[in-house]
Amino acid sequence: MRRFGRTTGTAAAGKAGKTGTAARTTARKTAQKTAQKLVRTAARSVPGAAIGLITAGLAVGVGELVAVWSGPQTAPAIAVGSAAIDLTPTPLKEFAIRNFGTDDKLFLLTGIYTTLALIALAAGILALRRLAVGVALVAVFGAVGAWAALSRPTSRTGDVWPSLLGAAVAVAAMVLLVRSYQAARASGEEEATTEPTATPSRLPLWAQNRRGFLALATGTAGAAALSGLVGRVVVDRRYNVALKRARVKIPAPTVRAAAIPPGAHPNVAGLSDFITPNSAFYRVDTDLVLPQVDPDAWTLRIHGMVDHPLELTFADLLARPLIEHDQTLSCVSNEVGGPYVGTARWIGAALADLLREAGVQRGADQLVGRSIDGMTIGTPVESVLDGRTGLLAVAMNGEPLPIAHGFPCRMLVPGFFGYVSATKWLVDLELTTFAGYDPYWVQRGWSKIAPVKTASRIDVPKPFARVPSGPVTAAGVAWATHRGIDAVEVRSDGGPWTLARLAQADTPDTWRQWTCDLNLTPGLHKLEVRATDATGAAQTEQRADTFPNGATGWHSVVITAI
Repeated sequence: MRRFGRTTGTAAAGKAGKTGTAARTTARKTAQKTAQKLVRTAARSVPGAAIGLITAGLAVGVGELVAVWSGPQTAPAIAVGSAAIDLTPTPLKEFAIRNFGTDDKLFLLTGIYTTLALIALAAGILALRRLAVGVALVAVFGAVGAWAALSRPTSRTGDVWPSLLGAAVAVAAMVLLVRSYQAARASGEEEATTEPTATPSRLPLWAQNRRGFLALATGTAGAAALSGLVGRVVVDRRYNVALKRARVKIPAPTVRAAAIPPGAHPNVAGLSDFITPNSAFYRVDTDLVLPQVDPDAWTLRIHGMVDHPLELTFADLLARPLIEHDQTLSCVSNEVGGPYVGTARWIGAALADLLREAGVQRGADQLVGRSIDGMTIGTPVESVLDGRTGLLAVAMNGEPLPIAHGFPCRMLVPGFFGYVSATKWLVDLELTTFAGYDPYWVQRGWSKIAPVKTASRIDVPKPFARVPSGPVTAAGVAWATHRGIDAVEVRSDGGPWTLARLAQADTPDTWRQWTCDLNLTPGLHKLEVRATDATGAAQTEQRADTFPNGATGWHSVVITAI
């Protein structure tokens, strides 16, 4: 019995082993077949993906080329990006500015091109299976671009052509490439398609083989690259006004600004320059491509609730008495301690004088500035006429306005954040009412009137700096544009406030720099700063976000004394 049992057990074990081996073999063969299937699927997808990318590139390239006639803002990617900016919710806009700074536009364009590439990959792969589906995706891309171009406030009917013509050429290229590839496979050089959409007789003989398809694909890719490159170069040359800007001669101002006091800028390494260089001045706007405004063709219209509508050319503006004035400009998107603030010496014509010449009618309480790109910014009329130095600025730090900062003319009214006072690329001024019209940012939930809040910033030491223990000099800037700064205080680790030394003041419209001597023991320290403006109002400790009318709170840095 035992022998019989052992024999039976051995046989069972052998049978189980054979079964296990067979199962493993079957599983291995199944895995191999699956892998081979995936490889074949991937291999079949590669030509489709290539076709999709090539045709998308052609759509963009042709769009860039057509934009030579309709303007750089009508190129497909730029049009879609501009519409995306307008449609983006305010919190997401603030997130982009906060996290990407002045690179937010590069990030947006990168996202648009990445999305286009993914859609193109899908369109090409699908086109090899069902040509109509791939063509439809390309057509949708063209329609979206055309819609985006027409959605701009300054759009014209012709703005749709870059997107539509780019899509049309891309559709034709996709049909040709797909048929060429399928003909090559049908001829035996590639695997036969399951649903051929064309017969070889519809194509030239050279396009019915693998080499013909590759030549066609390479030529189309080259055409895409060439059209895009030529379009971009010609657009840059045709619309760039840098040469005309370089020829502009700004007349000597009738009213010169006083010399900046020698003690306005303490000699502390790392402290911001008192006058911010043009190249370092912050830029926050909604333009993916900088507006290029020809000064010879520029006009400014003043109309609306006025007795005598006016229209000025750039020559007319330069012929007026010009005023030189120092002003600190800050953006409402600037967080506590942020970089979106700077001071420049501006030259421009008095805005109040022009409004008085036009004759402001009773009841007009809002001055709406319009940019050539359609941006609208509303400013209280009473603040323009109350004696402050509001300018139609034509020069910045001794040279014509940089293109990025509004050339040939921008508006400046001290005391307000830029989004309610500082229209760049200005072409239109309308007298109206706050009740009757909401400018661009107000339509998106920002406050109608936004005076600059009292603010201060620690420039030195930098956050997370390691400094020698003992005497340490902190330094920074404080501003309350049009009110001026009367005091700045600094403290360490929540201790008593120390009155900082204020540098000499320039004007109430500029920031004031400060220094403060501290004595720090070894270890981690938190430094805080607060300012008091000339009206006696102290900077609030309460933290508030930038939306809807500017951030509040005390700036602080954490450093280590060693």
